[in-house]
Amino acid sequence: MRKRLLATAIATAATGALLAPATTAQARPTPPHPASALHVPDVLDHGSRAGTAVVSGRNEPGTRLTIDGVHTSSAHTLPVDYQVQETGYWCGPAATRIALSARVAAPSQAELAAQLGTTEAGTDHISQVTGVLNANLGTGWYETKEMPNDPPTQEQKDLLWHDIVLDIDNNYPLVTNIVAPPGNQPPGYPSDQTIYHYFTVIGYDDANRTVLIADPASFGGNQVYWLSFDQLASLVPPKGYSA
Repeated sequence: MRKRLLATAIATAATGALLAPATTAQARPTPPHPASALHVPDVLDHGSRAGTAVVSGRNEPGTRLTIDGVHTSSAHTLPVDYQVQETGYWCGPAATRIALSARVAAPSQAELAAQLGTTEAGTDHISQVTGVLNANLGTGWYETKEMPNDPPTQEQKDLLWHDIVLDIDNNYPLVTNIVAPPGNQPPGYPSDQTIYHYFTVIGYDDANRTVLIADPASFGGNQVYWLSFDQLASLVPPKGYSA
C-alpha cells in the first residue's frame, strides 16, 4: 500500500457551469468503442506540448469520445471512454466515469452521481471519488491525497508527479479536484471566474513534463488537451486528488 495522505476538496463547475466568484473561494481491457462515439486514435498527432488540443469543438452535454492510448519512450496515455458532463454540476461523476472506463465498462453519470452523493451543489469531497472508484473496481488502489499548501511544496509536487507516473503506468487514471482562478486556468475556462472543478488525468509525457487531461466540462469547447505539470500542480491546492 502506498503512503496515504488525507484529503480535502470541494467540487464543481462545468458546461453552463456553476461559477464561483473570485471572492469566494485491472490488466486493463480496451474500452468499448460505442457506435455513437467519435474515435480518437492518436493523442500525439499534434505533439504533447502544454496547451495542445487533442479534441475540441464537441462540447454538447453527453457527447462521447473513444480515446486510444499510446506508449512511447517518454509518453504514456490510457484508453478511455470520455463523455462531456451531462449537467452543470456533474463534473465529479463525469470525471469518475472517465477514470473507471480505462478498466471497466463504466456506469452512467447518473448512477455515479447517486453513488457519490452529488447534488446541485456538486460533489462535496475528493474522498467520495476515491471510495466510488475503489468500490466499482473492487480494489484498494485509489487513495485520497491532499495538497493543502498554495503554492504546493516541492515534496507535494514530487509526490503528485510520482503518483501520475505510477498510476498511469499501472493503468489507473487520476481524478483531480482543482481550483482555477483568473490568471491561472486551463484552455477555454471563463477568465473572469474562479472555477471549482473535477477532471481526469489520463496520461503524461516525461520529455515535455506535460499531462493529458480529459476535462468533462468542455470549457471553450476543449475536451482533451495537454497541460503542463507545473500548472496542474498549481491548480490542485488547496484541494486534492484520487490516485
